[in-house]
Amino acid sequence: MQISDELLCLFNGEVTERDGDYVIEIPDTEVETGSVEPGEVYRVALISRTEAETDDEEREASEAAPAEPQPPVEEGEIRYVEIEDIGKQGDGIARVERGYVIIVPDTEVGERVKVEITEVKSNFAVGEVIEESF
Repeated sequence: MQISDELLCLFNGEVTERDGDYVIEIPDTEVETGSVEPGEVYRVALISRTEAETDDEEREASEAAPAEPQPPVEEGEIRYVEIEDIGKQGDGIARVERGYVIIVPDTEVGERVKVEITEVKSNFAVGEVIEESF
């Protein structure tokens, strides 16, 4: 299965009925980290899982769950990003899953660029432009 680079967050949720509407609750952490904004409209993809997959994944998650979320990027990874802001030192800032920041030097707000991740920290990464205006 191919997952879009535009993926904002990924979580498990149960569909419930509430006053004649069907509801999937968004975890508080997705709103708190800025991945999802209340009042905004999003596309939602639902992926069915078998009971065996659910049991296996829940067991693996409970056995290996890190104390805090891991960065959603790795060194050497290629990403397509849009520069949303400029940092205090003049570098472009892009945000990806869970609001995670990628600092991209020598870019301007609104630019859409292809970057290679060159450095990863717990709360931000640095990317080098490898293609402008994709």
